[in-house]
Formats: sequence, C-alpha cells, structure tokens
Amino acid sequence: MKLKTFILSAVIAAAACVSACVSPAAKQYEEPALADYFKDTTSGVKNGGVQMVTINTPKGKFKVWTKKLGNSPTMKLLLLNGGPGATHEYFECMESFLPGKGIELIYYDQLGCGNSDNPKDTSMWDLPRYVEEVEQVRQALHLDKDNFYLLGHSWGGILATEYALKYQQHLKGLIISNMMVSCPDYGKYANEVLAKQFDPKVLARIREIEAKGDFANPEYMGLLIPNFYEKHILRMPAAEWPEPVNRAMGKINQSLYVTMQGPSEFGISGKLLTWDRKKEIKGLSVPTLSIGGEYDTMDPKHMEWIATQVQNGSYLYCKNGSHMSMYDDQHTYMRGLTRFIKAVDAGEKKVEL
Repeated sequence: MKLKTFILSAVIAAAACVSACVSPAAKQYEEPALADYFKDTTSGVKNGGVQMVTINTPKGKFKVWTKKLGNSPTMKLLLLNGGPGATHEYFECMESFLPGKGIELIYYDQLGCGNSDNPKDTSMWDLPRYVEEVEQVRQALHLDKDNFYLLGHSWGGILATEYALKYQQHLKGLIISNMMVSCPDYGKYANEVLAKQFDPKVLARIREIEAKGDFANPEYMGLLIPNFYEKHILRMPAAEWPEPVNRAMGKINQSLYVTMQGPSEFGISGKLLTWDRKKEIKGLSVPTLSIGGEYDTMDPKHMEWIATQVQNGSYLYCKNGSHMSMYDDQHTYMRGLTRFIKAVDAGEKKVEL
C-alpha cells in the first residue's frame, strides 16, 4: 500500500513539474478560445474590424482601407496584395485556414487599390512612397516586433522586401511570397525559360502585338490566357478561377499596373525594371520565409536562394503551384505558412518546412 502511495505521489509530482516547466513559447502554440479570437475590442459603433487609416504623402493626406479578422496578441499578419494595383480580396482564401490556428488576418488595400483612395496621379505610384505608407499603416494599427508579420505576394513581395530593408526592427516575421528580389532576373527568366515553353508561332504573335503596343487587342489576352495565365499564374481553366481572384483582378488599377510593371505580365518594363536587392538582403536578420511554386512566373530556384542569403531564412516549395500557389497548391502553401508563423512565435528563427 505504501509502495502504491509512493508511486502515485511520484506521478503527481512529475506531472506538476512538467506543467510548471512548460515554456511560454510552447504555450503560444495553444489555440485561443473562439470567443477570445473573435472578440471585438474596438470602441464605439462596430464595423466588422474596418479601419480607414489616414496617410501623409507629398501630395497631401489620403485614406487607405484596412480590416482585421480575429485577435491575436502575438500573431498579426498584414497582407500586401500584388498586381501592382489589385486588391486584398484574393487573400480571402486564407480565412479557411489561418483563423482556425489563432492567426489574426489584416487586409489592406494600398493607395490606389480597391477600397482605398485613388489620387489618380502616376507620380504617387512609387516604391519608396509605398514603403512609407506601409510604415504609417503599421503605426496606426499598433503593430510591432512582438506581433507583426508582413506577407507580400508578387508586387507585394517587392514592397515587403523594401519595407524590411528599412524597417525590419518593427517586424517579427517576413514572408516573401512568389517574388524574386531582382526584376532584371525576373525578366531574364521570362525570356530565357518561360518564353521557350511557348509554341513559337504563338510567341511570335504575342511579341508582334506587344511591339505595336496593341494591348487592347482581344487577340492578345486570347493568346496569353491559355498559354501563360493558365500555366503560370493560376493552374486551372480561367473559367474555373476562384471568385475572389476574379473579383480582385477585375478591379486592377491599370494606371498603377502599367506605371510600375509595364503593360505586359509576361516580363517587366515599368518603373520596377531595374529594381534589384540581391546584395542588400544579406542584411535582413528578421526570420524570413520565401515561397516559390514550380510553375511560377518567378524562378523557384531564385526564391529558394533568397532563403540562403537572408540571415534567418526558410523556404517553402509548392511543387504543384504557380504564381497563385495559395490556390493551386493550397494545402502546401497554407500548411507551410501556418507552420512558419507559429514556429517563429515559439522562438524559432529558421523553420524546416
């Protein structure tokens, strides 16, 4: 009887010790109660988490639209859309995955996009100005190094990279999704790798239309959709593209897109033509996840290389994915993104995915 009592006491003591020794980092993996996650902490009239942020620019004050979904004290993910000039809406697929893991989503339409003000001034479409805009949004939303994760997709990846190079002290984690850190390398990949996958006659006709600047010609998109978009942007028939994607792409600010990217998705010719940060990213110490897709418009090997150049890099490879890997290799993308955010929250800097 005494032996049984001793064993029982030892088990209880051991259990108590294990409970007491659980680190704060490990506890962060616990998913929040539903009521806590969805609790609206704002004052006044509730509006579903929408906040219009006033930003100061060289051309005056404007308002940009943000909306938060959920509450997390340590994992707040601000999303930078691509295009340039699309909207936050194609990120809505994340609602099916991240809230269930306790990650707070923050949608944001950049100036000139979606629900935000559109000054209709091409001088405003400028990368350094957008960096300062993101910083003002960060301050307004009270994001900091203890909770602030920044995800930029496509053009948003350029913006996120540039932001981190100037303001990484405010970041907890950085995600560069489906974007290279060199536009010259992006153009080279388009010309030397992707172009060679075209039927030569189709490519010749595309180049002919582009040379004439006849981008409004319906034949142009008629050739690009089956030969490029359905193979490298989102790998499914365009008629079956998810509604949030079509909604976001249908609202693209063409002035912003053409000014920054150029009129063609197939290569680059706008303001970003010479943007290159291959050398500078070595200075990034914030935990950084680079995401690449096998069929992407961007070179997946380059995006894997990014993870070796930053000081605390991780790489997520979507073997079935293209430029919109969050849709055409969805479970790989969401599982890896969630794993990265929660691992960094638990104190890891480099994450095996």
